[in-house]
Amino acid sequence: MTKMRTVDAAILILEKEGATEIFGLPGAAINPFYSAMKDHGGINHTLARHVEGASHMADGYSRAAEGNIGVCTGTSGPAGTDMITGLYAAWADSVPMLCITGQAPVAKLHKEDFQAVDIETIAAPVTKLAMTVKEPGQIPGAFQKAFYLMRSGRPGPVLLDLPIDVQMAEIEFDIDAYEPLDPNKPAATRKQGEKALDILLAGKHPLIVAGGGVISAEASAQLVELAELLSIPVIPTLMGWGAIPDNHPLMAGMVGLQTAHRYGNATFLESDAVLGIGNRWANRHTGGLDTYTKGRKFVHVDIDPTQIGRVFAPDLGIASDAAAALDVLLEAARGRKAAGTVPDYTDWANDCAARKGSMQRKTHFDNVPMKPQRVYEEMNKAFGEGTTYVSTIGLSQIAGAQMLHVFGPRRWINAGQAGPLGWTVPAALGVVRGKPGQTVVALSGDYDFQFMIEELAVGAQFKLPYIHVVVNNSYLGLIRQSQRGFKMDYHVSLAFENINSPETNGYGVDHIKVAEGLGCKAVRVERPEDMPAAFAEAKRLMDEFQVPVVVEAILERVTNIAMGTELDNVNEFNDLAETAADAPTAIMALQD
Repeated sequence: MTKMRTVDAAILILEKEGATEIFGLPGAAINPFYSAMKDHGGINHTLARHVEGASHMADGYSRAAEGNIGVCTGTSGPAGTDMITGLYAAWADSVPMLCITGQAPVAKLHKEDFQAVDIETIAAPVTKLAMTVKEPGQIPGAFQKAFYLMRSGRPGPVLLDLPIDVQMAEIEFDIDAYEPLDPNKPAATRKQGEKALDILLAGKHPLIVAGGGVISAEASAQLVELAELLSIPVIPTLMGWGAIPDNHPLMAGMVGLQTAHRYGNATFLESDAVLGIGNRWANRHTGGLDTYTKGRKFVHVDIDPTQIGRVFAPDLGIASDAAAALDVLLEAARGRKAAGTVPDYTDWANDCAARKGSMQRKTHFDNVPMKPQRVYEEMNKAFGEGTTYVSTIGLSQIAGAQMLHVFGPRRWINAGQAGPLGWTVPAALGVVRGKPGQTVVALSGDYDFQFMIEELAVGAQFKLPYIHVVVNNSYLGLIRQSQRGFKMDYHVSLAFENINSPETNGYGVDHIKVAEGLGCKAVRVERPEDMPAAFAEAKRLMDEFQVPVVVEAILERVTNIAMGTELDNVNEFNDLAETAADAPTAIMALQD
């Protein structure tokens, strides 16, 4: 056995657990941990400008690739409280992430010491474990349990709070004798798989709803195989977008009140049997439950038993990891296919495809100032199938989900349930860390962009290149649209005459100057015909300087984006596509 500081043991454990990307800020109460990181030399650390930003970077890194667990570190007190929004975003979307905070000495915890706060209690509701480690000998076990919990069942974040005297204490520790614990994941049985198929295949118009659990389980290939074997269309949720590529014939569109396709909603309303895998039945997906459930049988598969029946009671609930469930379903389906007992759903699948080729929204507008739909059309043209999009909330995200295209798992990275403004910039930086050398494109409205704009400096300092599309209408667009029901437009405008930048024409903040001041490059576009050249220039600048590049698209001040109160009551505020030229980048050309 070797005697070492607890923090040296912790660093060795991080290395063995494969968590070697840390995002954070040093400070007095966490400096012992930083000294261990420096001495070890094998940990990659990214210095954030704000601890909330560091937590979102770790979150983005965890979401970017299979097996990633991002680590966020900070000093005591306000650093821990700054992490709470990041922990909430990760917890809400089932993302494994480890936050490590420094803390006052154990003997001072009840004495209101400087920057000492009960972060364990504060973080408990948004973590799988929040623990202040008060005994040095518990450090290895606490880290081992943290990784076990992050990977077991429904994934999620953990916070470990380390008093400074515990960090500096010495313990006997042998890293060669340390082994990561095998995570616990429930698995469906063959009997459950057969019962699920009984319900699904009894329908004339069955659908599969694929949630984020399919992506986190790395089960997209099995999902597509099952859909193809049975000729059953797939509806991805927002968090499951990419589990089946948008251009797959059985991708039937997304469903919901906001981030949805017209053809997706129409197809769902024609369905009579639904298999949900790794999804939560979120309210922006379902709308009113009477409309959503009427006339349909449901099977719900989720890794968390408490998710089953949380929103509505399914006809069959199965607690299982998505990959394990799909393996069982495939095995059962192959047997039925060989026996000739699978109904022929070819006509149903063709009907869904026909809707996909007819029920489209118009994107090709020539207006100046630009309509946002045109920006997404140009993004579809400019960025290839390997692009990873990062976004969080607002009309920008809603319209982007209606009009952009995603062609694989982990290529749409979105803070779905929490939706914290400001998440996009730091999360995108974490994604770049997690997908080195790949194309990453972030999408923000101007308000989301301004929330944590200082983190652009992190991308400049550490050479983390990506393109950030900012659709700027100088408005809190989603809030303004929701205020229509109250007949007001109150404190949602960000516009003002910028005395230092008259070229902003009353749109207020000069994002170009701010981005450049933070060490990045930026391009402003005011006319739709200039968008292709702007994206080409952004790619050139990103490749040359290896920094984030902002493309700011100046939009008309007010555009209402399609949304509604029920799946059969979505308000289409803008023109619908009537010819193929109205939606030139649609996945299927409009059938005129």
